[in-house]
Amino acid sequence: MSLDLNNLLKKLGPGADWVSLREVEELGTRVFIRNGRPEANENHFEHGIMVEVLVDGKFGHAGTDDLTPEGVKRAFERAKELAKKFAPYNIFPFDKSSRPVARGKYSSPAKMAFDKMSMGEINDFLSLTCDRLGKREEIINAHAHLMLTDTITRFISTNGSEFETKQNIIDHELSVTAKQGNEIQTRSWGNAAQVGLELLNRDIFYAEGDRIVREVIELLQAPECPSETMDILVAPDQMILQIHESIGHPLEVDRILGDERNYAGWSFVNKEDFGNLKYGSDLLNITFDPTFAGELASYDFDDTGVKAEKTFLIKNGLLLRGLGGIESQKRSGIEGVANSRASSWNRAPIDRMANINLEAGSSSLEDMVKNIKRGVYLFTNRSWSIDDFRNKFQFGCEYGKLIEDGEIKGTIKNPNYRGISTPFWNNLNMVGDTSTLEVNGTSYCGKGEPNQAIRVGHASPTCLFKDVEVFGGA
Repeated sequence: MSLDLNNLLKKLGPGADWVSLREVEELGTRVFIRNGRPEANENHFEHGIMVEVLVDGKFGHAGTDDLTPEGVKRAFERAKELAKKFAPYNIFPFDKSSRPVARGKYSSPAKMAFDKMSMGEINDFLSLTCDRLGKREEIINAHAHLMLTDTITRFISTNGSEFETKQNIIDHELSVTAKQGNEIQTRSWGNAAQVGLELLNRDIFYAEGDRIVREVIELLQAPECPSETMDILVAPDQMILQIHESIGHPLEVDRILGDERNYAGWSFVNKEDFGNLKYGSDLLNITFDPTFAGELASYDFDDTGVKAEKTFLIKNGLLLRGLGGIESQKRSGIEGVANSRASSWNRAPIDRMANINLEAGSSSLEDMVKNIKRGVYLFTNRSWSIDDFRNKFQFGCEYGKLIEDGEIKGTIKNPNYRGISTPFWNNLNMVGDTSTLEVNGTSYCGKGEPNQAIRVGHASPTCLFKDVEVFGGA
């Protein structure tokens, strides 16, 4: 049920230089099948308003799920109170130019609405898929998970902004764990995107399920990943984490300014690095692109009303822009993007990733494999560790293939690699063409105090890195 935001805004009264109402309405359904049996069938619903005010150069925020005029008025008074309280200590005063006028409507490109299948039909789809996963005697656990989310955000402000964002999101996963003797291995497949129920294609889910079962059985008998410095060929479902941790988080401008140091750490990137730092090889091209149709974090405007556009963060290896919303841009002098985002109605917007993509290159998968004398082909993240400056990292993968003399050989288990962010990206040697590109997303990027879990997307081709420290047994 949508509210009359114009009427609510008019009733708030004086006392602020600028006011906005950001209404968020979210309906979610989660289905979880384990070993052929339903384990969770859950619905969640939330509906609230964040009131934001500008008073004496300071923004104040107060959220409420009391959606009566009186409840919204109380939140308005609370937001004013907070802004006035902290205005005398304001390090960087803002004005109304920090909230541009935004008008428009955005909707996800879903072809089949969520109400076109009953919950019984969705459960049957997942149950049959899960049943196929557990047919081998080595399989000790199999699950199928699906989460459907409808989110509507409506925004209105006293300087004329009025926009609406409708997002239809599906998050799904199939996973199998197998045991043979003392050996236990897991293989999974999943993704999150703005899409409709057309995603639930039985042939695709069955084929991917059959593949991960076949691969987890391979892992039970596979040799350990070798431990040495070698080339790595990284599949898109591992590139998502590599981009996220060693490019996305370090480029958040509020982190660079020190806002996150108490919780999620700093960044090895300095303000002076923009326009100067050779972040990676000439093949590295990273874009911020909320305009990518169907990717998880696509939208027309961020939660402060800034228009979203495709923008290069890194071009030909050179660092150009940060992940900073309009407030961070004014504070830092660093060029940024439309990425002030909040996880829901009860959080204020902060600098977040959206769709952070590695642009496709010109190399085929076959050509990249042929260029490897000795290396490993890595799939699907299973573990990660990175320091507080988002610099030194160590990542583990579910599944690997040994490559020797330009040919893919047998399966290897427990592949891991480590590195340091900019030396690693400067070792980027070949970038896959569009035939290797996949669009992935995750619903669980955490940041901020109080915490905000937000949805981000990462599209990437397969990539080849030279001279990386690889190890097994972890």
